[in-house]
Formats: sequence, structure tokens, C-alpha cells
Amino acid sequence: MSRDLRLHRTPVDVLNYEIVQEQASAFGRMGRALEQALAKLREFDASHPPSDAPASTRQARRALVMEAGHALWMFVVQREACGMRDSRPVMRDYKVPGEVQRCMGLVPATSMRPAK
Repeated sequence: MSRDLRLHRTPVDVLNYEIVQEQASAFGRMGRALEQALAKLREFDASHPPSDAPASTRQARRALVMEAGHALWMFVVQREACGMRDSRPVMRDYKVPGEVQRCMGLVPATSMRPAK
């Protein structure tokens, strides 16, 4: 916001403007994080054929699916905070696999363990 505009605004107007700026910034960060997580999963799938994959490969893939699910959850929550309630366009536009959608918002078991 330019200095001149701030002089003619109430403090509440300035605060609301800054809040909207931060929402937009967070929305962008969450969108980029989702894109990166989905790209990592797609790259992994392209380089590791699913047939007879060893347990370590399946576990690595599951971790990527969970990471993408968490990124999806963060993005959808941020969208909802901005007033966009319908997440169907996200699933379509970002080509989110069903398995990622199903684990959206799940907390990995390791993060639920009490701190020592």
C-alpha cells in the first residue's frame, strides 16, 4: 500500500489490508508446496514401476503420498480461510490422485508420539 493511501485510511483499513496480503502470501506458499509434493510423487512413480516393488520402495512411496496429503490439507484449509469452500477445482486442476485425497489431513503416527 502506498504511503498516500495509508494517510487516508483508518487503522482498521490498514490492518485489514495487511491481513489480506498475508492470506494471499500464505495461499501462494501452500499452493507451491502442494505442487512440489505432487511433483515428487509423480517423479517417484515414473522412476519406480509398481510391480513387485520391495517393501522399502513401497514405504518411501507411502511417505511421499502422506507428504502430498499433508500439503493438500494445508492448501485446502488456506483456501477455506480465504472463503473458497469448494475443493473440487483443486483436485481437478492439480490432478490430485485419489490416494492423496484420502490421506488429506492425516497425521503421521511418528508425529503423535510424545516428546522425550
